Amino acid sequence: MDDVSLNSEPVGDDDVDELEIEGDCAMTEYASQTGLIQGENPLPPVVGMEFESYEDVYYFYNCYAKEQGFGVRVSNTWYRKSKERYRGKLSCSSAGFKKKSEANRPRPETRTGCPAMIKFRLMENKRWRIIEVELDHNHLISPASGKFYKSHKQIGLGTKRALQLDGAEEVQKIRLFRTVIIDAEGNGQADVNDGESGNTLNQSNQLRLKEGDAQAVYNFFCRLQLMDPNFFYVVDLNEKGCLRNLFWTDARSRAAYGYFGDVVAVDTTCLTDNYEVPLVSFVGVNHHGQSVLLGCGLLSGETIESYIWLFRAWLTCMLGRPPQAIITDQCGALQTAIADVFPRASHCLCSSHIMRKAPEKLSGLFEYEMIRMALNRAVYYSLRPEEFEAAWDEMIQRHGIRDHEWIKTLYEDRKRWVPVYLKEVFFSGMLPIQPNEVVPSIFEGYLDKGTPLKEFLDKYDQALHENHQVEASADMESHNSGYMLKSRCYFMLQLSKLYTNDMLRKFEREIEGMYRVFCTRQITYEGPIITYMVREQVEVDGDRRETKDFEVLYNANEMDVLCVCGLFNFRGYLCRHALSVLNKNGIEEIPPQYILSRWRKDIKRTYVPNLSHGGIDVNNPVHRYDHLYKCIVQVIEEGRKSQDRYKDTLQALDEILSKLHLVDGHL
Repeated sequence: MDDVSLNSEPVGDDDVDELEIEGDCAMTEYASQTGLIQGENPLPPVVGMEFESYEDVYYFYNCYAKEQGFGVRVSNTWYRKSKERYRGKLSCSSAGFKKKSEANRPRPETRTGCPAMIKFRLMENKRWRIIEVELDHNHLISPASGKFYKSHKQIGLGTKRALQLDGAEEVQKIRLFRTVIIDAEGNGQADVNDGESGNTLNQSNQLRLKEGDAQAVYNFFCRLQLMDPNFFYVVDLNEKGCLRNLFWTDARSRAAYGYFGDVVAVDTTCLTDNYEVPLVSFVGVNHHGQSVLLGCGLLSGETIESYIWLFRAWLTCMLGRPPQAIITDQCGALQTAIADVFPRASHCLCSSHIMRKAPEKLSGLFEYEMIRMALNRAVYYSLRPEEFEAAWDEMIQRHGIRDHEWIKTLYEDRKRWVPVYLKEVFFSGMLPIQPNEVVPSIFEGYLDKGTPLKEFLDKYDQALHENHQVEASADMESHNSGYMLKSRCYFMLQLSKLYTNDMLRKFEREIEGMYRVFCTRQITYEGPIITYMVREQVEVDGDRRETKDFEVLYNANEMDVLCVCGLFNFRGYLCRHALSVLNKNGIEEIPPQYILSRWRKDIKRTYVPNLSHGGIDVNNPVHRYDHLYKCIVQVIEEGRKSQDRYKDTLQALDEILSKLHLVDGHL
């Protein structure tokens, strides 16, 4: 019998042979003899990872074990009648217990019955997939002890096997071992229509690479690995071994996600608009309100399978910590994939992307301009859901567009993209809530529809360097030059000591607006909660003003204030209406729950991993290089923050070099 349940151990099956190999097994010899990559694995094993061979799974787990400080045993291998292996189990070397010995001086017991293990199985695509993982040990483990285990014999850390190109077929094939294939089960292509659910860029299920593109990707990875030892990539190969999908990120992006990973936008513009480079970008927003890159991918098509693979790869790289909110374009395949990989995240659609399609979808209609204006009013100027519903009904009835397919799709998805339905979700300024508001691409000016892949990869470093420079300049401005306040308002004085200058400029507009509201009156009083009505003239349609009433709830006991406009969740700072109510109640400081750490300038942020000395073999020159490199990057991060720090850093480095030269002179 060829098929065995994945959830149970096959015991007593005549068609299956069971082999148990312990400790210093043939797999140890394989790892030392074949010259496979010598590479530090940044990830723990995860269900869904796939590998090209049984041996690759062993080597992957063994590298992980050495990094964590435990040994590996092959607990079980299952064979078919044909002698083909189809399933395996690798365990911690402390798994189980040894048989009792009758010898006069039996060896001491070293096993603890440790449960840590992985199970993996040969799939129909002939790749080996991890199907079960247990990471917890019942004994102490230490990276420093890894060198004492037999399974780690001949395995070093710090270098990586290069990508290998297959001669004349290099145009379409990129093969590598250091690949974790995170595949999607039971998901095919999206059932699409009218372009809203996605399209397939390549029916052959592989990336469209032109001549020289594979070499360009190889050079790109080599360059980034040289600059960043913590650079990480994942590759998905199709059943023919051709490149299908690709994901990569660097140490800075992974560290930035720890600070700014609450809200993430997935930019698929290059896919939906059929760019030469099928790029997908993961983007967050930093403490200055600037876009920050959190990862990139190249996909063969807008399919559910590709998106699930990409999201799992990204999430695994980010240590399994999903964002609270994800913003994407309107796409059925994306929606399905996000529900699968990020079930607890709030999935919202970018309103600016949707409204940008209006000319294409509606321009052929009679009275198009009036329809466009009515759509804008309903989407951007409704304060409550019932206002939106009324405005929408009036629009579709007046213009006879109730049965228009695109309009119907927008209404069905309204709770994912119309701001009035999204006030309970925190967006940190990443969701457009005003007409003509656009979140710029992080590669703007470096990537357009006709940019070839090779050119984009060549410009990639330059684009990121410019992005990092903009952030560094904003850091210096916020730390070294005080913000010129236009108002001596207590609220502004308070935040000027805490927030970055860019966020102060945005908040100052609300302070100015607070003085322009012309009526703040109490209308109801229920227990500790007081309801105020704040009246303001707002600009509508860009050329006229309209008086609107904003309801604000204020709890004096808890110092909570909530405005119907929802600006705090949309932007991350209090609105003019809430500030007006606080001011009316004699509150001179913004309550602490509305002071967000993500905007503060006094928080020390370092974009390199927090590394310890554990597991460093000082006798290994590769270990010494990697560790010193990571340490010096931390010094650079600190030294760049001001002119004084820069000078101190240079002086300290000169002193270190002088000491090293003196040491050399005495050798």
